Amino acid sequence: MVGKGQALNRLSSPDELEGIRKSIIKQRDPNKPCITICGGTGCLALRGESVIAAFKQKIKRQGVETKVDVRITGCPGFCERGPLVVIKPQNIFYQRIRVEDVPEIISETVLRDNIIDRLLYTDPNTGQKVIYEHEVSFYKKQKRLIIGNNELIDPTIIDDYLAVGGYAALSKVLFRMSPEEVIEEVKKSSLRGRGGGGFPTGIKWETCRKARGDIKYLICNCDEGDPGAFMDRSLMEGNPHSVLEGMIIGAYAIGCHEGYIYVRNEYPLAVKNAGIAIRQAEEYGLLGKDILGSGFDFSIRISRGGGAFVCGESSALMASLEGKPGEARAKYVHTVERGLWDKPTNLNNVETWANVPLIINQGADWYTKIGTPNSKGTKIFSLVGKVNNTGLVEVPMGITLREVIFDIGGGIPGGKEFKAVQTGGPSGGVIPESLLDLPVDFDELTKAGSMMGSGGMIVMDENNCMVDIAKYFLTFLEEESCGKCVPCREGVKRMREILTDITEGRGKDGDIELLERLSAVIIDSSLCALGGTAPNPVLTTIGYFRDEYEAHIRDKRCPAGVCKALISYHIVDEKCPGCRLCEKACPTRAITFVEKRKPVILDQEKCIKCGICYDVCNLDAITVK
Repeated sequence: MVGKGQALNRLSSPDELEGIRKSIIKQRDPNKPCITICGGTGCLALRGESVIAAFKQKIKRQGVETKVDVRITGCPGFCERGPLVVIKPQNIFYQRIRVEDVPEIISETVLRDNIIDRLLYTDPNTGQKVIYEHEVSFYKKQKRLIIGNNELIDPTIIDDYLAVGGYAALSKVLFRMSPEEVIEEVKKSSLRGRGGGGFPTGIKWETCRKARGDIKYLICNCDEGDPGAFMDRSLMEGNPHSVLEGMIIGAYAIGCHEGYIYVRNEYPLAVKNAGIAIRQAEEYGLLGKDILGSGFDFSIRISRGGGAFVCGESSALMASLEGKPGEARAKYVHTVERGLWDKPTNLNNVETWANVPLIINQGADWYTKIGTPNSKGTKIFSLVGKVNNTGLVEVPMGITLREVIFDIGGGIPGGKEFKAVQTGGPSGGVIPESLLDLPVDFDELTKAGSMMGSGGMIVMDENNCMVDIAKYFLTFLEEESCGKCVPCREGVKRMREILTDITEGRGKDGDIELLERLSAVIIDSSLCALGGTAPNPVLTTIGYFRDEYEAHIRDKRCPAGVCKALISYHIVDEKCPGCRLCEKACPTRAITFVEKRKPVILDQEKCIKCGICYDVCNLDAITVK
C-alpha cells in the first residue's frame, strides 16, 4: 500500500509509475464524502487554520474518519469569500466559514446531505443563493487549466498529484520524445513567458540548448514582487509538483542537470510546500539521479530571495543567486548564453513552467485553440482593488477587461463608478473606462500603453486620483530601483518629485510636458525593464486623464478629493441635524457641537483632512471641495 507521498521504492520505469498511479486511484472511492478546505495564505489569514483544526477534531470525535476524507488544498481563487469549503463529490460551495459552523456542516451536509443556506454564496446580481461551485458567477467565465487542480490536491501529498495525472507528461517526454521534439512542441504551442516579457518560451529553450557550454542551468522565478499580485505564490503553494514537472521537462529539452527555484522569503508557505514536493519527487525517483530509469539526471534547489522587486528581472535575479547584490546588467548579454555563473541559463516564471505538462499531455494543437492569434492559452490574474470579488482568476487570452471586472469580479462596490484598471504591476499602465472592451492579451494591452506583466490587475473607482496613483507607483519603483544606472536611479526620483509637487499644490505649467520628456529618456536609456517601463503609469494617466493633471496644476484642485493639500471639508448646513457622529469620530476635535438639530461647526485650522467625518456621515452633510 502506498502511503502519503512515501514510495516503497524509487520508480525505475514508466510502467512502475503507471502502476503506482493505478494503485492510488483504485484505493480512492470517488463517491466517498470529502471535505476540501482551502489552506492557501489568503484563507489562512482569515483564520482558516482554526477551521481546518476544527474539522479534523470533529471528524475524529465522531469516529467517522473512515467514512469522510478531509483534504487541505491550495488556493481555489475566491479569496474574497474565504475561508472556503467545498463538499465533494456534490461540489457544494460554502464560504466565509467559521469554527462555529463546522459541527453543523459535518452533521447536516456531510452525513445527511442537507444544505445550510446561510453558508451559501449569494449572487449579487440575482440575489439568489448558489449551491454548487461551478454555478458561482466568479467561476463561470474562467478557464481553470492551471489552477484548477489546486482544489483537487493536497500540495504536501504527491499521491494526490499522481491521482490527477501528475508526471505523465514527464514520462512521455523521457521515453517517447527527443529533446528537439519537446522544444518543437513548445514552439508550436506558441507559449509565451508569463513573467511579464511575453517572450516565446520554445525559442528561449532552443537558444539555450544551442548555446556553447556543457554546463547549463535552469531557474524558476517565484520572486513575484508586484503590489497586489499573488499568482505565482498561489501556484507554488497549491500545486508545486506541476511546476517541478514543467522544470524537469524543460531541463531535459535544454540539456541541463541543475535547477533552482528562486522564491522570496516572504512566501513561507510556498517555500515549505516546494521543499516538501522536491523531497517527495526525489523519493519517488522523479527527481535526482536516473529519473524513472531514463538515465537523465536533474536536481532542484530552493534559493530564498530578500524581497527586492528588481530581482524579478532575470540578470538581477541571477546576480542575487550568486550571492551578489541584485543588480541588472546590459541586455546585449543574453542570459540564455551567459547567465548564472556565466553559463547558459534558462529562466521562466512559475506559471510558464506549470503550462508545460499541460501542453505535453494535451498537445500543442489543442493548446493553440485557446486564446488569440498571438497570445495562446490562459492567463492567471490577481484581481484586487475596488472590485466586489477579489481573488485569483484564470481566463482565456482574449477575454475583455469588462468581462473580468464585471462578470467575474462582480463590478464595483458601493454603487461607485468604474474609473480605471492598472494591469501589469507597478510598471504597467492605467486603462480607462473607454477601453473596457479591450481584449486581454500581450499585444492589445501593450497598444493601450500598459502590459500583461506577471498578472496583477488593480481596479479603481471614481474616488481614486490618477495623479496620486501615478505618484504611488513611482514611489514604489524609486524605492525598488537597484540604483545601478543613472536614468532609472535619478530619472524616476525626479519624476516622483514632480508628481509630489503637483499633488501638494506646487505644480506649475510645463510639468506635464517635463514628465513626458523625462519618460522618453528613461525608457530609451535604462539598463533593464524596471527603468524601461517605470514611466508607464505616468504616461497612461497623462494620456487618459490629462484633465486631472491640469486641475491639480492650474486650478489647485483634486477632482477625486484625495490630495489633502488641494481639498477641504465643509458642513452642508441644511443637511446636518447635529447628530454628533462626526464630532465623536474627529481625532483633532476640529468639529464643535452646537445643539441638537443645529449644524455642527468645522474649524478648518484644526482639520487635518483625514476624512473620518466624511466616512461616518450617512446624510451627505459633509462635502469635499
